[in-house]
Amino acid sequence: MGDRPEPFLSKFIKSLGYFFEVPAVFVREKIVEPNQQKYPWYHQKYRRVPTIDECYTDDLVCHFEANMQYQRDRNVDTEIITILRDRYEDCCLWNFDDRQLCDHLYETYEVAAADWMAKHGDLGPYPNVRDALMKQKHRMVWERRHGPVGSGMKTETAQ
Repeated sequence: MGDRPEPFLSKFIKSLGYFFEVPAVFVREKIVEPNQQKYPWYHQKYRRVPTIDECYTDDLVCHFEANMQYQRDRNVDTEIITILRDRYEDCCLWNFDDRQLCDHLYETYEVAAADWMAKHGDLGPYPNVRDALMKQKHRMVWERRHGPVGSGMKTETAQ
């Protein structure tokens, strides 16, 4: 068996493939990949915008951006709470005879849930950044006057 010449149709299809492949590979390797921003996240990365306390009172665009940033942060915090709760529940299902193995997950979840409640709780079904700022301000005033929330009110010492 000797070398048989390659059929004309086969040569034509290969050359046609090279005709389309070579420019596409060139553009991808020389233009697209060097200019790509690589980051390890799988979700869209938003730049941080000014918070509501950095906005002027008449800057409605800044208020809108701050509100959208607050909504994104609230959704992220809510997902973190959900993930921590799911991890604890999965641990309890796998270790139903020894729940002490899951105590560290429960403590982490409780701390995160308390932080979420301090920041986002009691704001109603449609919270916005201004309500969250007012809640934070009222909490700071309370702590200045009465001590940390949950520790009871300071009593006036008799002189």
